[in-house]
Amino acid sequence: MDYGDNDVLSSDEHLENWVMAKCDSWRDHYESNYAERFEEFYRLWRGIWAAEDMERKSERSRIISPALQQAVESSVAEIEEATFGRGKYFDITDELGDAESQDVVYLRQKLHEDFEKTQIRKQVGECLINSAVFGTGVAEVVLEEVKEMAPATQPIMDGQLQAVGVNVTDRTVVKLRPVMPQNFLIDPVATTIQDAVGVAVDEFVPRHKVQQLQEEGVYRDVYVGQAASDYDLEPDQDLTSYDEDKVRLTKYYGLVPRYLLEIGEKEAMLDDDEDIADIEVEEPEKDEDASYYVEAIVVVANGGILLKAEANPYMMQDRPVVAFPWDVVPGRFWGRGVCEKGYNSQKALDTELRARIDALALTVHPMMAMDATRLPRGSRPEVRPGKIILTNGDPKTVLNPFNFGQVSQITFAQAAELQKMVQMSTGAIDSAGIPGSINGDATAAGISMSLGAIIKRHKRTLINFQQSFLIPFVKMAACRYMQFDPENYPVKDYKFNTTSTLGIIAREYEVTQLVQLLQTMPAESPLYNTLIQSIIDNMNLSNREELMAKLQQAEQASQPTPEQQEMQQAVAQAQMEFQQSQTAALSGQAVESQARAQKIATETQLLPEELEIDRIKAVTTNLQAGTKDDKEFERRLKIADVALKEKDLSIKEKNIKAQSRQQEQSAQTEQQLLNRLS
Repeated sequence: MDYGDNDVLSSDEHLENWVMAKCDSWRDHYESNYAERFEEFYRLWRGIWAAEDMERKSERSRIISPALQQAVESSVAEIEEATFGRGKYFDITDELGDAESQDVVYLRQKLHEDFEKTQIRKQVGECLINSAVFGTGVAEVVLEEVKEMAPATQPIMDGQLQAVGVNVTDRTVVKLRPVMPQNFLIDPVATTIQDAVGVAVDEFVPRHKVQQLQEEGVYRDVYVGQAASDYDLEPDQDLTSYDEDKVRLTKYYGLVPRYLLEIGEKEAMLDDDEDIADIEVEEPEKDEDASYYVEAIVVVANGGILLKAEANPYMMQDRPVVAFPWDVVPGRFWGRGVCEKGYNSQKALDTELRARIDALALTVHPMMAMDATRLPRGSRPEVRPGKIILTNGDPKTVLNPFNFGQVSQITFAQAAELQKMVQMSTGAIDSAGIPGSINGDATAAGISMSLGAIIKRHKRTLINFQQSFLIPFVKMAACRYMQFDPENYPVKDYKFNTTSTLGIIAREYEVTQLVQLLQTMPAESPLYNTLIQSIIDNMNLSNREELMAKLQQAEQASQPTPEQQEMQQAVAQAQMEFQQSQTAALSGQAVESQARAQKIATETQLLPEELEIDRIKAVTTNLQAGTKDDKEFERRLKIADVALKEKDLSIKEKNIKAQSRQQEQSAQTEQQLLNRLS
């Protein structure tokens, strides 16, 4: 492969020089762009006054408002509650093709147990505070050899007695070390740890810790000397330097030239009396299959002493550093924290408070004008409680206080508005617990809208924390345990997921909605018990688990047994069969009624023709030609017409009655069918 001019290093250059050159350039970039602002954010959060906080030369007060402090603590508390409020802050799920889930349950419980021993929750809380103050929380994942002690008994004297002792077991545990931003160095063009060419943790450590690691063989056994004080690396910039033994360690995690790593590994194996100049330096070979860079871990003491150099020993080839931004800033590694959001409002509020206090000092303790010619010789012109001032003449004419008036009440309203601006900019609720005052609306709708917006903002930070910090750390810790403690952690392929809640504010908001929904739901509804369980689960009660267990027991007791379920199914089947038989009988009656009605209708249609035939027969029977018979024919015809009309009326009356009976019977049949079905 081809190397650029800047990549080809001279043969006399060593690995520690290459690493420190990178770290020095990264530190220059940090100090030029972030160091001053981060220091001010830290002071505002701690409430520490500095001379550069003065907005005017005549400013005498040094007060700093706690508004930004409260916003940081409230926001951090929400994320902590959202993560650890349920006890189990992560979950582990197996791959889809794996039917065995018992190993996952064991791994989850074992990780929770070890995390509790190593106080992971406390360290995560510190990282959250750093993220809220500086914009980004950084932590280093370290491995430590510890001795676990457990009480044990051993039989003695042929088993007649039991000796009580302690079993000591050596174990490798995973710990999380929060890193301050001034102690963390990263490639300026990178946005994530994995995208950077490398990262470094540059900090002071006690000398005895370095010596212990040298004795264990972790570090090279060489004399490291004593580091000079550097205020830029101190945890608190206001602390004075101390002369105790300390060593400046620069731990580099990232890519290094392959041939320099080989030289560094050989150097790390040398004794203290051997010379590095005896090592033959080889130029990198232009091999298409081999990469010029290799992932490595390099530790340098006091800026130039190589203590450790090795290729990345972890099986996942990951860098033991995790970080997350409070709010993402596009194209930048360092995020935007709570202090940066509320910085301008906090500065304006501090200026308002200091000006008011200075004005109160002038109004409560005004300046005095004195006639020096009328004061006794040798008297001190001072004003204090109980002091007697001797004057040559009327004191009213000798002493004259300056009247500055009173402090305007508008300053108090201005301070309140500035405090609201801090809350609006940071999304934190004040300690008074009036969320509706954020937008000037104290109604239920206003509170809901305010809480909804706040929850959304915390959700965004929670997602950043989970995906960039919590999930990678859990995966990294599990892989470390699998690699270095296989007895307690069998090697498996796991997939991890994290679970969390929404925090105190979100849970109260959710409980309010659940209670409103519960009020509109009857007690016999199948969702009633589910809503009660959700309300109890979202409330911050000390006996929440006990209440949930009793509620589940009551629900299980109210459910029928298998015998009762079979009996209920048999009764339901019999009722269904009976209804089906009744429906069939009613359907048969309805068909019979319809057939009878059809017969009556057919007979009704045929009657007019039969009547006409009978009338003709009656008229024409036994008639002879002649006048007398013609008259008889007319007479019979009239009688037949009258008889036919009477018969026709009778038939129509019968038809109407039959139709009425048919309709009544049909209605009764339908009503009976409906009653059976209901």
